[in-house]
Amino acid sequence: MKIKGAIFDMDGTLVDSLILWDILWHEIGIKYFNDSTYRPPQEADKAIRTMHFKDATKFLHKECSMSGTAEELYNFSNEILIDFYKNKVEIKKGVIDFLDHLYKNNVRMCIASATAPELVKSAIKNCKIDKYFQNIVSCADIGKGKDSPDVFLIAKELLNTDIENTWVFEDSYLALITAKNAGFKTVGV
Repeated sequence: MKIKGAIFDMDGTLVDSLILWDILWHEIGIKYFNDSTYRPPQEADKAIRTMHFKDATKFLHKECSMSGTAEELYNFSNEILIDFYKNKVEIKKGVIDFLDHLYKNNVRMCIASATAPELVKSAIKNCKIDKYFQNIVSCADIGKGKDSPDVFLIAKELLNTDIENTWVFEDSYLALITAKNAGFKTVGV
């Protein structure tokens, strides 16, 4: 069995973006709660991390009884995201060596992410890994999360590889189970 295609999640797999949540809560806390140490309730925090970002801001706005509109919260938060992915996100240790290895062995690579495609493009350009990827598939574009195999199946089609020889690299247990059940080989990061 030879790997011919590799589908990578971005956040937590290729790039270290966990600090983004600290930055986001800090800025939201200052603007909406006059509290720089703000954190949403644990249940809300956990729930939004698997949602598309626009849905997450609607949910957060409602659950945390925030002032203004959900759209204003989305726009404010989106500016923070844009700046983070364009200027601050960092690549995880060992990623470039691994991508180089795959690239030199003619393995086709694609990103399948829940993050919006324009943010993915900013992040991989900032981290100087954009040359490795043929395509980006976003859950935002297809309207389904990683609890559905669609994002992985579309990525595989774009890579033009067989499912048996296409591996999915993920940090989400749910996404790994989804990909495995669809027939992919999976690697938990």
